[in-house]
Amino acid sequence: MDAAGNDTGHGPPAGPPPWLDETIQQRMEWRDGDIVVSVPLKSGTTWTMNIVHQLRTGGDPAFFDIYAEVPWPEIIASPDTDRDALVAHFDAMPRDPRRAFKSHAAPPTLPYHRPGAGPDVRYVVVARNPDEAIASAYPFLAGHSDAWFDLWQAPREAVIGANFDAFFAGLGTHAFVPMIFGFVAAWWPLRHEPNVMLVHYADLKREPETRIRAIAEFVGFDVPEASWPAILEYTSFPWMKAHEDKFELRSVSDVPILDPGAMIRKGETGATADDGITPAVSATIGEIGHSILADPVAFDWIYHGGVEQAR
Repeated sequence: MDAAGNDTGHGPPAGPPPWLDETIQQRMEWRDGDIVVSVPLKSGTTWTMNIVHQLRTGGDPAFFDIYAEVPWPEIIASPDTDRDALVAHFDAMPRDPRRAFKSHAAPPTLPYHRPGAGPDVRYVVVARNPDEAIASAYPFLAGHSDAWFDLWQAPREAVIGANFDAFFAGLGTHAFVPMIFGFVAAWWPLRHEPNVMLVHYADLKREPETRIRAIAEFVGFDVPEASWPAILEYTSFPWMKAHEDKFELRSVSDVPILDPGAMIRKGETGATADDGITPAVSATIGEIGHSILADPVAFDWIYHGGVEQAR
């Protein structure tokens, strides 16, 4: 499947899990000052959400759940959730502090507002090496709780597969791999827009302080120099791992969505073999990617990063 949703010969597309509804964000009233963390599955979403929250607060170690601070409009708490009430909740959020939202979508599913043509929304867009993202996806999905699958009356193996090979043959090749490459295909032409910032996970890992300072400047947070030690500590992998319960969607539903430890795993780059990415799997990922992301610079960037290439 390509970025436009056309079949590319890799089998019938697998739909998203039933608890995701990407249309919610299309019904919201976006406003000046909003920040969107737009990241594919397992590509640095939680880290970037926390970065935005820590920058916005000047360093906050006491928050209960990052999803209460940076909501995710696409996730539905239960099958009987009132979608209209959910939209009304987001629209009624206070203007101070500035709202920030998570999305796994890219335009046009995620509404994009060009400068001067709508509200002044800033988009922090993060991508990751596709092999690493897919390697991390299966254990994350497998880490969803039995209570969550029961709530949705969704058999675990029917949704994600019994093992990595089954996952990759289903959701992996038919949904998540196309989503990752389609995501970059959608954002790449917009990378020069002043309200879009493309960040690669590998660059964020290589030089976290430089990239986090760049994000602060991009979204317009005037962070006092005295706040930076706290911000850098609270956005570090060791701190997030030590406080991983703050990142496990505890405020989203009445039942636990994730088993403990499912969200914050390794945070590594370049280590995928242990999670099922064989040379054959990697080649399949690349083959699908080439059918979706034709620009050779963009294709190289999604695998390796590079600050200059994303400008």
